[in-house]
Amino acid sequence: MNLVDALLAQHACEHVVLHFVRRLDLGEPADVADLFTEDGVWEWPPPGDGRRIEGREALRAYFGSRPADRLSRRLMSNVLVTITGPDSAGATSYFTTYRVDGYEGGDPIPAGPPVQVGHYEDTFRRVDGKWLIASRTLHLPFGGDTPRVG
Repeated sequence: MNLVDALLAQHACEHVVLHFVRRLDLGEPADVADLFTEDGVWEWPPPGDGRRIEGREALRAYFGSRPADRLSRRLMSNVLVTITGPDSAGATSYFTTYRVDGYEGGDPIPAGPPVQVGHYEDTFRRVDGKWLIASRTLHLPFGGDTPRVG
């Protein structure tokens, strides 16, 4: 792969990482599934809760089940994409999640500490010219309960 193609692939994968959190926070959470391959996997291995969601439709149901009154904002940083082949890549990206349940809109709520700080390890596959997440593994060294407002 030449340098320009590698840079374009890196940018495309970074774009997927950022669209993931934008769809969760500002869009329709179920649409996150469209960023995965048909056989895509999202998992939180031990010492997390061992959750593993596999397949685009299962991912759509999982992310679509997010509480309707949840307000969240995720900050992504340190996105490092490594091209591993003409149609494959990997990435590590850090995230910080601010989140509350019970939000009904209106005035801003007082900011609290983040409820999660961790990182994702992703693999990507190019399918029909489009870079998609083949697997996403959540690593969460800092986490707590989601507070309720109201």
